[in-house]
Amino acid sequence: QVQLVESGGGLVQPGGSLRLSCAASGRIDIMYAMGWYRQAPGKQRELVANIINGGSTNYADSVKGRFTMSKDNAKNTLYLQMNNLKPEDTAVYYCNARPLPGTNFWGKGTLVTVSS
Repeated sequence: QVQLVESGGGLVQPGGSLRLSCAASGRIDIMYAMGWYRQAPGKQRELVANIINGGSTNYADSVKGRFTMSKDNAKNTLYLQMNNLKPEDTAVYYCNARPLPGTNFWGKGTLVTVSS
């Protein structure tokens, strides 16, 4: 079992920035995959960014150049730096961890609202 706790969401104006954090209960440096997903009202959950098996970070086209995913292995924490936020980024953001292929753990999510 892996427990994930997201934080850092909130209300921000268009063009603003937020940094989300995901604290994991286990070592993240040995995870098969980790990433961030989001779900806007009335829409399906979608990938924001992830890294699989130590490869390069993948980003959704809609966030490329604005969002950056990083991690601190010593703190077992995954981050999502979000810059130049747009109203369409409004969603609940979820942290995902896959210790092994075929496993899947989710946090409870943190709400990001981009509005003037």
